Amino acid sequence: MSTLTEISRQRSFGGWHAQYAYDSEALNSRTRFAIFLPPGASQANPVPVLYWLSGLTCTDENFMQKAAAQRVAAELGLAIVAPDTSPRGEDVANNHDYDLGQGAGFYLNATEPPWQTHYQMERFITEELPARIEAHFPVTDRRAIAGHSMGGHGALVLSLRHPGRYRSVSAFSPITHPVAVPWGQKAFSAYLGADRDRWQQYDAACLMRKATPDQHCPTLVSQGLADEFLNSQLQPWHLTEAAGHSGYPLTLEQHPDYDHSYYFIASFIEQHLRFHQEVLSA
Repeated sequence: MSTLTEISRQRSFGGWHAQYAYDSEALNSRTRFAIFLPPGASQANPVPVLYWLSGLTCTDENFMQKAAAQRVAAELGLAIVAPDTSPRGEDVANNHDYDLGQGAGFYLNATEPPWQTHYQMERFITEELPARIEAHFPVTDRRAIAGHSMGGHGALVLSLRHPGRYRSVSAFSPITHPVAVPWGQKAFSAYLGADRDRWQQYDAACLMRKATPDQHCPTLVSQGLADEFLNSQLQPWHLTEAAGHSGYPLTLEQHPDYDHSYYFIASFIEQHLRFHQEVLSA
């Protein structure tokens, strides 16, 4: 297991925000993540963890700097881990478009060349990263997962694909039915090939529609109704239909006038953190 290298550390609301880098086996590249540890977190007092998955073009920095989450996380005694959104580096496959390649990992395990060498984001998020976090920081194995846009897609899909790994899941403005929208079709064609049955294994609406009780996980989704991507890329009504079909425990809230930005996330992040803490502390 490669050594963690601390990049930065800042005091925040009595806790600590820090960035680390290490050589990832899953991603076959150097990677970076950010972590917020609330006041009082220690080996004698480990705390639960929320994993945050960011959207297209983002890094580990966007959520930590813009979402205003640390104050409430400090109050609740909740750690937050924010990984990067893809593998990075000169040797890592890339594309000149913002919605494919570096910064656009889609939280799946790629099967197609040249992507499969590095783009093993599902394994990184669900296995390697939590093992690393739980080995080096004062946290428990009580996990929640959340995300925005592409990261909202990732949070929903990984929760459904790995029953029991997360106690709760939430999403802001998620890509709910990627097999049917341009962002998803472009990424899945590149990363997964032409087999659309394989695509459905990373589609939240498809998975939720077929979800069995062991896959059920308390789920909160927030969507702004002034989101410029609402109809073309996000389409939250697919989740409502899917949850109704399988009896999945979904709460979908729609907010007039809010867009796709971090202003929206910052407005409702406290609600999401309290939702997760209630489940994690039960």
